Amino acid sequence: QVQLVESGGGLVQAGGSLRLSCAASGRTFNHYAMGWFRQTPGKERELVVAVSRDGSTQYADSVKGRFTASRDNIKNTGSLQMNNLAPEDTAVYYCALAWTTEAVLAGAIAGYWGQGTRVTVSS
Repeated sequence: QVQLVESGGGLVQAGGSLRLSCAASGRTFNHYAMGWFRQTPGKERELVVAVSRDGSTQYADSVKGRFTASRDNIKNTGSLQMNNLAPEDTAVYYCALAWTTEAVLAGAIAGYWGQGTRVTVSS
């Protein structure tokens, strides 16, 4: 069993930066691929970035060049550095785990979601 806890959300002006963290309990974090997702009211949950077990990443086009994801399989943590934020980045951000990167890309999460952290970008 793995539990995920996100932190780092908040209110920031457009053009600003935030760094989200995801802390995983348990000793099997490195067995999973990881994803950062976001959701706004009335919209479907959107994949922001998939992070493979080895740390390689695949970003949504909307965040390429602005967001950087990483993971530390020793510390069982993941992070999402978000730069040049825009109002359309406003959402609740979730980290999640899946058995494979393909599963993350397909949104087929293995049941491990964090509680979410809210990011609000003001114009």
